[in-house]
Amino acid sequence: MASPEQDDKDLGPVLDKDGVRLTVDDAIATVTLTNPAKRNAQSPVLWRALAEAGRSLPGSVRVVVLRAEGKSFSAGLDRQAFTPEGFDGEPSFIDLAHSSDAVLDEAIAGYQAGFTWWRRSDIVSIAAVQGHAIGAGFQLALACDLRVVADDVQFAMRETSLGLVPDLTGTHPLVGLVGYARALEICATGRFVAAEEAVSTGLANIAVPADQVEDTVRELATALLAAPRDAVIETKALLQGVQGRAYDDQRAAERAAQARRLRDLAGVGE
Repeated sequence: MASPEQDDKDLGPVLDKDGVRLTVDDAIATVTLTNPAKRNAQSPVLWRALAEAGRSLPGSVRVVVLRAEGKSFSAGLDRQAFTPEGFDGEPSFIDLAHSSDAVLDEAIAGYQAGFTWWRRSDIVSIAAVQGHAIGAGFQLALACDLRVVADDVQFAMRETSLGLVPDLTGTHPLVGLVGYARALEICATGRFVAAEEAVSTGLANIAVPADQVEDTVRELATALLAAPRDAVIETKALLQGVQGRAYDDQRAAERAAQARRLRDLAGVGE
């Protein structure tokens, strides 16, 4: 297995394990879900592999593409999680339910680690989504900055129908994209959201025929790489901070960011 320090031109996988493959081509990394036979169903071991993929990114990477093999992006949580035996080598969800608050909180935080790094300010992440993206699959697509969807996409948040809540970081971006009322309706009913609605509500950036998704993502990645990296990083950080700042605080953040950019362009930055 190649190390993260591999030559950028070496297209061999940096990581390939537990249903997750990471490859790097210059400034673009691709994370692929590789279990189409199970519709890329998710489990704790896959979530740990996703977190490892994030830690394994070379510093040269500016854009990360998330894609999945097969007809479905991800059918969500593997239902084996709800059986008494759970997954081999893992505490079952039933066992976790009987554990202390601290142990349960630590376990869920560990699961979430596979979903948090996609919004790092030093990268822009793009989810290429086809077919079903349900529950954990929906939340993984939401973890990315941008979403390009096939015209057959079917998003659904089915956790509530199982007596659970979306806990893999999906609630914050969902409300930010579609608003509280629509997010509540989507989550509480568990209904499907198709491509046209996804684009019209801001859930997806663009919908294209399935055979055009790969080319569309490549074009978007190329466009993202056209701007200087530091300018994109500062802009992304500014936009990410909007919801947590008052208007005047955001103005101040813009001034500070622009001052850093001007000094850097003038060769007098830190």
